[in-house]
Amino acid sequence: MTHTHAADARHAVRREYAELAATYDDRWARYVEATTARTVSHLALETGDTLLDLGCGTGALLRTAATIPGRSVGIDVSLPMLQAARSRLPSDVTLVVGDAGALPVASCTVDAVVSVSSFHYWPEPAAALQEIGRVLRPRGRLVVTDWCDDFVGCKLCDRWLRFTGRSYHRIYGARECTNLLVRAGFRVHLLERYKVSWLWGMMTAMATHDPT
Repeated sequence: MTHTHAADARHAVRREYAELAATYDDRWARYVEATTARTVSHLALETGDTLLDLGCGTGALLRTAATIPGRSVGIDVSLPMLQAARSRLPSDVTLVVGDAGALPVASCTVDAVVSVSSFHYWPEPAAALQEIGRVLRPRGRLVVTDWCDDFVGCKLCDRWLRFTGRSYHRIYGARECTNLLVRAGFRVHLLERYKVSWLWGMMTAMATHDPT
């Protein structure tokens, strides 16, 4: 993807979620609850950890993580989504406008990165994973939850959105996701596939950054 196309995709995501911010939590409550719970179960946060939620949206996962003492940072491309998150989160949670391709975070300062339902928007996933590796401390953890192309419903949706969704990039299957992570210097410890409804399939990958 060219730099121009990637910039256009990011702009489209910002516009889409600016429109969704006010109703997002009510509209997708069951989906957000299910995917957040599954993701948090693999985070293994410890007291004092620094957590980065990439594509944090309205802050559902950060609200859960706030029960464990440590530093939490949320990054999202949509200012209206972050404004909604701000109203729901403790004041010590840092919220920043940014995207996966250029994280506004210093190198080797984060213990765990999490991303829920944003991976399919990343126009340059390989570059984004390299950025995540940059900000993680040695053997830092990454947990990614996203739609999974191994399920028929998602596969059909992927084909449709590639033609109709300007903000959308693509859905990956479990093998493709694993390969992307490994090539970016991650060691994949778990990748599970599951459904959050009779139709919709998800995957959650847990990996550690191991560039050597």
